[in-house]
Amino acid sequence: MKNDFLKNWDTQLKKGMLSFFVLQALEHKECYGYELIQNLKTSMEIEVTESTIYPLLIRLMKEELLVHQWVEQTSGIPRKYYFITEEGKSNLVEMKKNISVILSKIK
Repeated sequence: MKNDFLKNWDTQLKKGMLSFFVLQALEHKECYGYELIQNLKTSMEIEVTESTIYPLLIRLMKEELLVHQWVEQTSGIPRKYYFITEEGKSNLVEMKKNISVILSKIK
C-alpha cells in the first residue's frame, strides 16, 4: 500500500494533468459531463467530481479548446455534449510532445 506522501503526490500529479486527460478523452469521443467523469474514472483511474470537471470544461471552452452542443434525448432533458476543437487538438499534440520530453529526461 502506498504511503501518504505517494498518495498525495499521485493525486496532485493527476490533478495537474486533468486538462490533458480531458482533451485526450474528447479527442476520441464527444461526451456529456457525467459521461466524461465516468470515462476518466474507468480509463485513467481518476476520481473527479462535478465541482471539479465543470469549471475545467468552462475554462477549456474560454480557451477555445472545447465547444459544446445541446443534444435532445429521446427520454429526459437535453444533454450538453463537449467536443474538442481544432485548436484543442493542436494543443493536445503539443502537450503530448511536452510530456514525452519530460518522460525522456526521467529515464
